[in-house]
Amino acid sequence: MPVFKKYDLNKQSIEVPGTRTPGATGHYRHVGFVDGLVENIRADPTVKTLYDLFQSSLAKFQDKDMLGSRNYDPVTKTWSGYIWQSYRQVDQRVNAFGSGVMHINEAILGNTQLNRWSLGIWSLNRPEWFISEMICNYYNLVSVPLYETLGPDAVEYVMNHAEIKVAVVSGNHIASLLEMSDKLPNLRAIISMDSLAEGVLAPGVSSASSILRAWSNDRGIKIYDFQQVEALGREYPRRHIPPQPEEVASLCYTSGTTGQPKGAMLTHRNFIAAVGANREGMVTDHTDTVISYLPLAHIMGRVVDTNSAYSGCRIGYFRGDLLLLMEDIVELKPTFFPTVPRLLNRIYAKVVASTVDAPGLVGKLARRGVATKLANLEAGKGVTHPLWDRLLFNKVKMALGGNVQAILTGSAPIAKEVLNFLRVAFGCIILEGYGATEGMATATITMADEHQPGIVGCPRSGVELKLVDVPEMNYFATDKPFPRGEIMIRGATVFKGYYKDEKNTLDTIDSEGWLKSGDIGFIDNRGCLTIIDRKKNIFKLAQGEYIAPEKIENVLLSRCNLVMQIYVHGDSLESTLVCVAIPDPETFLPFANAIAGTNVTMTDPVGLGKLLKDPKVKTAYLKELEKAGQAGGLRGFEVVKRVHLSMDMFSVENNMMTPTSKVRRPQVKEYFLDAIKSMYDDIHFTTIVAKL
Repeated sequence: MPVFKKYDLNKQSIEVPGTRTPGATGHYRHVGFVDGLVENIRADPTVKTLYDLFQSSLAKFQDKDMLGSRNYDPVTKTWSGYIWQSYRQVDQRVNAFGSGVMHINEAILGNTQLNRWSLGIWSLNRPEWFISEMICNYYNLVSVPLYETLGPDAVEYVMNHAEIKVAVVSGNHIASLLEMSDKLPNLRAIISMDSLAEGVLAPGVSSASSILRAWSNDRGIKIYDFQQVEALGREYPRRHIPPQPEEVASLCYTSGTTGQPKGAMLTHRNFIAAVGANREGMVTDHTDTVISYLPLAHIMGRVVDTNSAYSGCRIGYFRGDLLLLMEDIVELKPTFFPTVPRLLNRIYAKVVASTVDAPGLVGKLARRGVATKLANLEAGKGVTHPLWDRLLFNKVKMALGGNVQAILTGSAPIAKEVLNFLRVAFGCIILEGYGATEGMATATITMADEHQPGIVGCPRSGVELKLVDVPEMNYFATDKPFPRGEIMIRGATVFKGYYKDEKNTLDTIDSEGWLKSGDIGFIDNRGCLTIIDRKKNIFKLAQGEYIAPEKIENVLLSRCNLVMQIYVHGDSLESTLVCVAIPDPETFLPFANAIAGTNVTMTDPVGLGKLLKDPKVKTAYLKELEKAGQAGGLRGFEVVKRVHLSMDMFSVENNMMTPTSKVRRPQVKEYFLDAIKSMYDDIHFTTIVAKL
């Protein structure tokens, strides 16, 4: 099980004396690392690259289970349990696949550049993803993950920007690459993670793989499957080409809400520093099992899996379907569950419904048990209870397989009530982290025995941070009771810069190596950071108040279970905010039916459309948003005054969302422009009538 290092909760970070400058706080460091930041894995200082990391794990854990996945039987239409490959078996496959890729690059494609070229990886999490990334570390290549949900324009841009010659992809993406291949002049070979073995569907009918091979031939692109390349590698083995610490290990493209994606250059040193910093707070080992479902194209998922590989953990991959994720978790029985608030909010809603909101004796007992455990948590007595766990909560824990000892959440805020309820319901430690791709998702994290929700913890052992004045938003390092300002981060985890993009690099990292986060926070008297605002995408209302819509959206998303997606809108010509909300069908339908006196289901689009437009439903929904805003501490001018309800979800396909689930604001505004205008017309009309 994960082991946590203990520190004083009342003094988690310290402002280093003599480091204050005009317009900024001093440098805050973790209380245990004031005299020096961690830049490597202190227990294993010879590990300097991702190549070293895996060789170290191989020596210690070679016959232990490493990568697990579930197989589908098309005959019985059932899934197997987890089938495991050992560290030794994974190493053998990395050697074979890597040698095969190097042979294809040199002997078949005739490329004279033997290393430092970019390998594209495009698929959901699976063993082949890990193996594809690891060959980059064995043969000094640069991995370029592509988000599973990237649209064609972004795929084309990244493939060309990173000059990808060879792409390893799941079978469902082969056709997409071939379709756009005339726009991908660098692409020379596609390797399918899924088998392309020939199979006759019917007399005279070609198999799908035959069609793909003929298509790729026509486009002048070589196509292989994983097994073919491994066989080639066994026939033509290659020596390893170990990388150097300062060389780029991966180009991680950040999907911004505007403009083209930016390729963050993450070095081997960055990855090792992230693993080292993580291990100073929580240590996992070969007895631990981790569920891998967070996209490996996103840095949080990569850091978790890299740290797990170093620790000798078992890494179990989900089947690729988020609707089946909970089934995978029950089957895997992980001890460590890295996740995001959106999933925790859904788990919270279901657990609440079956416990504290349950009718009769069950609900009564659950409410008493939760109250007792929450009081103990607040008093610093931990998250377990001998009586209530035995009576009630041990059954609740089975929803996560029964073995989870620690949950890590990040990427977005999580409501205080959700966080503490889940802590006591599952009787486990929940860590909340904060970071960015450009800093290896490793900036701050809460301590294991933290019981105060709403904070994102103190600086990691390898990171120092400071707050810088943002005068236009009235945030200053001299504010009382606590300093406020833009969060800036420095340490060995901070990236090298953006690939082929000096301007954005200079705009993001200053001359002293400080990474500008764009987030606003304050640091309390315990040395803990709280995120309170967002510097980017701010605008002024007509009365001069600054608005950070993303902050408001996060508050409403985390505190109102009726919301699946939301877009908050305002501009300098209006004095109020309006919003477009995509309701969560699971919670919205019972809510709306009760108000409208109907019995509409998701299979009744006409009835659903009427509910979404029903004035009584919209008024009640708006009241729920107001309650959530008040609970989240929104100020009066930050409360939305009208809502437009729609089931037109923001997605990558309709260009209203990035692959990392960030709202593309200009596109959403354009799509819902008529609804936004109608909401403001209604506000203006109501104002005029009120004056008559």
